[in-house]
This record gives sequence, C-alpha cells and structure tokens, in this order.
Amino acid sequence: MSRHVTFMTIDDAEHYTVQERADIISAYPAHEREARAKGIPALGSGRIFPVAEELIVCEPFRLPRYWPRIGALDFGWDHPSAAVELAWDTEPDVVYISKANRASQQTPAMQAITLKPWGSWLPWAWPRDGRRETLEGAGIALAKQYGEHGLNMLGTHAQFSDGSVSVEAGLMDMLDRMQSDRFKVFSTLTEWFEEFRLYHRKDGVVVKLRDDLMSATRYGVMMLREAVVDPAEFKAARRSSGQSDPLAGFR
Repeated sequence: MSRHVTFMTIDDAEHYTVQERADIISAYPAHEREARAKGIPALGSGRIFPVAEELIVCEPFRLPRYWPRIGALDFGWDHPSAAVELAWDTEPDVVYISKANRASQQTPAMQAITLKPWGSWLPWAWPRDGRRETLEGAGIALAKQYGEHGLNMLGTHAQFSDGSVSVEAGLMDMLDRMQSDRFKVFSTLTEWFEEFRLYHRKDGVVVKLRDDLMSATRYGVMMLREAVVDPAEFKAARRSSGQSDPLAGFR
C-alpha cells in the first residue's frame, strides 16, 4: 500500500480572507504559530534550521543578468535526485534559491532533459558519491554520466576552498546566512520548504530522510565561488550599453 503526505498551511484555507488568516495566526501563542498555521512539527532543538520562514522567503522576481549563478545536484534513485539553482547578489552577499526540482527513479539522461533548459552554461556542483559507478551507467562514474548528457559539471566534487567536505560546516554556513538575512528562497518552491520544515536531528545526528533539496542546496553554497554569469546575457548587456565586450571571443 502506497502513502502520500500532503502538507497544507493556513494560506491554503482560501475560505478565509487574508485579514482573517492574519487574525487567526496572531491569536496563537508565538511558540505555536509555525506548528498551527503551517503544519511545521514542533521539533524544538532538533530542527537544523531554527529560523522562521518569513526571514528567508521572498516573492519570485526576474534575476539581474549580472548575478553569478550555480546549479547543485544531489544524486538519488529510490530516494529522489534533487537539483537547485542558486543566484548570488555579490554586493550584499545574498544567495537566492530560484529553482528546485526533485524526482525519483530518473536516470541521468532523464534528469538532464529537465535541467538543461536552466542553461547549458550553468556550472553544476555535485557530491563525492558522484565519483561512484552505477549499474545504469555500465561502470561510468555518475557525475560523468550527467556531463555526457549535457550538464556543465564542475571538475571536482563539492568542497570548501581548503578541500574539506564537513556536513556540519556546510549546515552552519547555511544557517549563518539565514540568520543574517543573506539567504532567500522563492516562495513558489513548495518542495524546498517542505524539506526545510522537517529537516532535523535525532540524538544529535542529521536525519537523512527527505533531505535531498537541503543537501543539494548545501553543495551549492559550498561551491558558490564557482558561480558564473550567463555569458550570453552578459554580452547582450555590454552591447546595449555601448561598452566593449570582453567576452566577444566566447564560444
């Protein structure tokens, strides 16, 4: 027997007006609001990101063409493969999660069909297990399979600039950004927020369940230094302003 869990928030109760919803939420004790209004379990100190959604959510907008971007993958099969796009507003050092995709039992070829429209130029961060061979790939490393299907995979797995790959350091980097208003997520990415709400520890250990988009995001933040500007967009911007084009030779 299969099961499916659907998460709903008070915002889905459209028989209430916006003001009525706000009044209902304000009537709850502050420490119960996320649980009652958004269905977020009261995980207490077990939550990996003890941050109110209001601090990180933003409405979608057209990303400025001069912002560097990077994609990030978390590989999976029975548990989903996940992908996110990160856009980096470098002046205030704010990261925006602008796209997200999650799917189970899809080969690299199938995933590439979904992700290539994000941009053939987009560099992709990936985890250490991307060096493993898989049955579907007949002995070819997983990251290489994605590359052969048209994704611009980075030359090495996700790591910090010193070569380390600490999960805890990656999580703390994300949390620091969230708490300092330097991490935003488009409100339309419902699957991303589903994972964010349930991402927690048990006995101090990160629970590896429905964490695929969280993991992909962590890889992207770790490799943010590899983010690049879309060359075609950059060339168009330079031409329209009448300035010389330093990427004129780009192919």
